[in-house]
Amino acid sequence: MGATGATDPATSPERRADGRPATIYDVARAAEVSHQTVSRFIRGDDRIRPQTRERVEAAMAALDYRMNLTARSLRTRRSNRIAALTHDIAQVGPSKTAQGASNAAREAGYLLDFVSLDFRDRTAVDDALELIARQDLAGVLALSATDEVAEAFAGMRFHAPAFIVTEDDEPRPEAPITAPAIGLRAAVAHLAELGHRRIFHIAGPDGWRSARNRAAAYRRELARHGLEPAGEAPGDWSSASGYAAAAAVPRGATAVIAANDQMALGAILAFEERGRRVPDDISIIGFDGIAESAYFRPPLTTIQQDFEQQGRRAFAQLLLLLDGPDSADVPPERAELIVRSSTAPPPS
Repeated sequence: MGATGATDPATSPERRADGRPATIYDVARAAEVSHQTVSRFIRGDDRIRPQTRERVEAAMAALDYRMNLTARSLRTRRSNRIAALTHDIAQVGPSKTAQGASNAAREAGYLLDFVSLDFRDRTAVDDALELIARQDLAGVLALSATDEVAEAFAGMRFHAPAFIVTEDDEPRPEAPITAPAIGLRAAVAHLAELGHRRIFHIAGPDGWRSARNRAAAYRRELARHGLEPAGEAPGDWSSASGYAAAAAVPRGATAVIAANDQMALGAILAFEERGRRVPDDISIIGFDGIAESAYFRPPLTTIQQDFEQQGRRAFAQLLLLLDGPDSADVPPERAELIVRSSTAPPPS
């Protein structure tokens, strides 16, 4: 069949040399069919002859043609939209995790619609969930970090397959080692090798499971090295709370592990104002590995957690529910200690 309707000069093969994605006109020309036939193929029309179908499929493969989301939805008769429920999106971890999930969804041919919920306003939450319930969705991805949010998500009834992302307080023995455990193991080993024996912890808010897991890993790793904790003080993830918590660090402590980089930043300023130099008098390690940590004064030793990977893990687990057991590989958790100038041997 001739390529009728496939002569639009704006989409000629020569235009594809500029790196733009192929269009249905390019596919039609390569398969020697009309662009209407390609469109019918995308919509899943079963009246197309097998030989024609094979030519269209071969042309799509040769041109690396990527169906847009609307076309995919028409062909599969299923929505490509996923509601991603988030909270505290201003925090580094939730924000970067959401971005990782969004990237993974786009690569799999889905579109994430983000809905940020403020659980202090139950009416607004109920209104948002009612709106979500009226949408044609392929699934729901609920990203929870606090006890309140996890409990709220667990009590919700979704009208599509849903995966609730949260940390377990006590991972099952057969579960893979978690990122906080990986990172804190490296951090405490680093300080112990430098000669530190009195290590203090500035913790995150107790309602956040990640904060509790980091505190538990800190205590466990100290015990592994035969060390006693030098004390703990709570924070709320902010630099201001790290500044305030530094007042609780006893003079006998020679190192501090903060549950995130922002609290470490506040503590560094507080130590400086009190005449304790970092790292000459006291060493400090942060957590998260935010980009700015390399530019603290001094540059911060930190546990770099791959939040992008966490988001990809979250979406992969939802994809297993949507498209079956062979549809995704769930990447492992990762954390790495980045050693910079904020740690040194303790003063003699």
